[in-house]
Amino acid sequence: MSDPTITVVVIDDDKTIRRFIRTHLEADGMSVFDAQTGAQGLAQAATRLADLVIIDPALTDREGIDVIRELRGWSAMPVIVLSARSREEDKVAALDAGADDYLTKPFGLPELGARIRAHLRRQIAGGRVGSPEVRFGLVTVDLAERRVLRDSRVVHLSPTEYRLLAALVRRPGHVLTHEQLLGEVWGPLQINNHHYLRIYMGHLRHKLERDPARPEHIVTESGVGYRLVGVR
Repeated sequence: MSDPTITVVVIDDDKTIRRFIRTHLEADGMSVFDAQTGAQGLAQAATRLADLVIIDPALTDREGIDVIRELRGWSAMPVIVLSARSREEDKVAALDAGADDYLTKPFGLPELGARIRAHLRRQIAGGRVGSPEVRFGLVTVDLAERRVLRDSRVVHLSPTEYRLLAALVRRPGHVLTHEQLLGEVWGPLQINNHHYLRIYMGHLRHKLERDPARPEHIVTESGVGYRLVGVR
């Protein structure tokens, strides 16, 4: 899962904890960004195109529960809570707000890493495709390895291009609106920037379609969005 790199955002007001987690995850090949406040964390999650968020609900500017709810308004990325609060009602509140997991402090870094990998695997398996490997035309997308082949040759995609393709691949045949794709790939602050979408769809078509000017698989639904067709 190293190409494109997994991106994790850590939201915790304890600088030592943030550095502790960051050092371990970066040694495991992940790209890690950290934030001290909920507002900073939401901005990082959106602008860094995070694959997963780790959050302590006891933040200085706002409750982490509210941050989780806001994240859930525009993203299905896994959220792991790390908290010194061990009461059952705290765990239930975090999970009900949209968190996927809850670890109490102190915690073991190997366990945290294992839970991150497990949630990312579940996210892939929970997609709307029955297999982590999807084919259309000459293209094979391996969601488990985050690898794309065209006619058996590796296609190098930027992280943004890959995230956009993965959004389409996980919902084959479904029309995804401009706002859905912009929110999922660029974050909620960019849902009106349709030109981003047109530019990156052009990149994908150039790299994956037989004739980018007449796409057979990444098709436009005029005025609405895009759809991936011909998946087998």
